[in-house]
Amino acid sequence: MRLSASELSRFGEDLGAQLRAPAVIGLSGELGTGKTTLVQAICRGLGAKARATSPTYALVHHYDTGSVPVYHVDCYRLRHPNEARDLGFDDMLRERAIILIEWPERAGPWAPPLDRHLHLSYDDDPERRVVEATAGV
Repeated sequence: MRLSASELSRFGEDLGAQLRAPAVIGLSGELGTGKTTLVQAICRGLGAKARATSPTYALVHHYDTGSVPVYHVDCYRLRHPNEARDLGFDDMLRERAIILIEWPERAGPWAPPLDRHLHLSYDDDPERRVVEATAGV
């Protein structure tokens, strides 16, 4: 899919509204392709009360939707996959949460299995992003 910023937002909100816990969504792609923007839209679609922000330094943010816990994990700053061991994925899975993971490939074997993997990339048109979706990884 080739999406403008508003279409990417609408796609994320629709995805969020359709997600049922537990679910693990991976988001990959170069810096600046819209992974956090897409997470924000997914969280809006899920009914999150707070605006999602990038957990680049905190690594994990938790959002309250009133019905299901949502975790936003950013693995970009991990220097080695073993650092993901302490991110709490097991606890998140036990909570039957929705887990949104940016850069899941950096978590190596510590990342939970993905139900859906979204890869974002730049399009020839600088106003658009390419989103490729695959089922679990």
